[in-house]
Formats: sequence, C-alpha cells, structure tokens
Amino acid sequence: MSATEITEKAPDRAQLLHDFSAFLRLQRGLSAHTDRAYLGDVEALLSFAARHGARTLDAVDLRTLRAWLASQASAHRSRATLARRAAAAHTFFAWAARTGRVASDPSARLTAAKVGRTLPTVLRATAANDLVDTARENATDGDAVRVRDWAVLELLYATGVRVGELCACDLRDVDLAEHTVRVVGKGDKQRTVPFGRPAADALDAWITTARPALARPTSPDALFLGARGGRLDQRLVREVVHTAAAAAGVDDLAPHGLRHSAATHLLEGGSDLRSVQELLGHSSLSTTQRYTHVTAERLRSAYSLAHPRA
Repeated sequence: MSATEITEKAPDRAQLLHDFSAFLRLQRGLSAHTDRAYLGDVEALLSFAARHGARTLDAVDLRTLRAWLASQASAHRSRATLARRAAAAHTFFAWAARTGRVASDPSARLTAAKVGRTLPTVLRATAANDLVDTARENATDGDAVRVRDWAVLELLYATGVRVGELCACDLRDVDLAEHTVRVVGKGDKQRTVPFGRPAADALDAWITTARPALARPTSPDALFLGARGGRLDQRLVREVVHTAAAAAGVDDLAPHGLRHSAATHLLEGGSDLRSVQELLGHSSLSTTQRYTHVTAERLRSAYSLAHPRA
C-alpha cells in the first residue's frame, strides 16, 4: 500500500477527494448538498492534519482527529456542525480503510457531542392558510412571477416536500388529473406525493399561463423557472418563502418550516405516523416521530390554559 500524500498541492490529495466524492454520489447516493458538505469537511480535516505534521493519510491518527474537532469547538461551531464533521471523518476513513488507502480506520473511536433535539418551528394551520391565501391574492394580476410564487408555496405546504426536491421536479413529474407529484428524495429514492385542489389550481395557472411567459427556447423541462427562464434554485425559493411570510404577517420561516408545518397539521388532523413517514420520505420512523412532540406540546399548552385544575 503506497502512502497517499495529503499536503495542500499534492496530486494524491486531489485524486483522493475526487474518488471520495464519486463514492458518496454513486454508492452512498447522497445529495449534491451533502456531498459538498462532506468534501468541505474532509478538505478542512486534511489541511489541519497537514499543518500539524501529517504529510500522508496514514499519519492521521485519533489524536489528530480529536484535535481537529477540538479546534472546531474552540471556533464556536454549533453542535450540529461538529456532529456532521465527525460523521464526515467517520465516513471518509471507513471508506479509506475499506479501499486500502489506510491500514486501519483512526476514526473508529472518534466521538462528537450529540445534537440536542429541538422541536420543529411550525405555523399554526390558520397562519399557513394566511400565507398561501395572501400569495394567491397577490397573483390575481396575472404576473408570471407572482403566479409561480403562489404555486411554489401551495406545493411546499400541500406536500411537505424538501426545497431541493421541489426545485428538481420536471413538468413530467406532475399529474394534475391525479393530483400527484413525483419527487426524488435522499438516496435517490422516488416517491409520489398527493396534493389537494388549492395546489392543483395554482399549478394549473402556473403551467398553462404563467410558465410560458417565463420560458425561453433554452429553458429546461423544469417545473419551476426563474425570471430568466432557468431552473428555479433553492436560494430563490427561500427568498420567496421569507417574502411571503412578511407579506402575510405570519412568523418568518424557511421552506423547511412549511415541511414541518405540513407534517404537524397532518398528524393533528388524524393522519397516522406511517402515512406521514411515506409522504415526507423519511427512511426512519423515529425522524417522523419528532412531530408527535410538537402536537403533544400544543396539547399541553392548551390544557394548561383551559383546564380549571391545570
């Protein structure tokens, strides 16, 4: 086994990161966002190790990994960031050991602080309705961008899809007759999610009238387009949600807040946990169970306010 040099400009390092990225995308099926995050974490780790005397990958040991995480903690990185960087180190060195790039995995005994569980931020059902109703009223003038924003908000709240899933949708993924949209989630897993009449009305207005006004000869087959005819990106969707929340006078939130809201409202409306798990594309039921804490918290709050012996 030849030593892999990890100094900043070493060709070995560039090839190492290229091969690791290919593993993440092709074998692990991670999203482009997670791929970039893990690569950035591993690059930072290798740079830290090289600055502290490790010229080759084999020279990186548990002490180096712990020192790297300690330096991140000293820089006031959040617990979630520390947990992700530890996960990136575990994934990278497990892969390196499996493929013969190191003799043993130095991260096997590496631990990081657990991420504290927080209750998701959600809108109440009345506030969520105000959000999408305001967007619908703003779109009555037929402005293509406003119609698009209305359709984006309706679909996010109706389905609970992730913002990346929404931006990746193509026209062929929507079935207006059946009221369903097909999305590709984490691990390249496809699922079909239903939506209701309000979202169908918004999508119909967008697809039949407003989208053609933004489309260009070079436009992709994307469901949602930007003002210049390209595929709508996640950053702009976040701006749409923040702007809509301000216009409607509801609590500010990100697109993921609409996902949390949709899940919570489904459970509060009587949906079973398994069905909500399938709709959201969660691989583990324990992830979906977080929303039961939200509904239980609201029940406790209502009880304390209303019950005479609370």
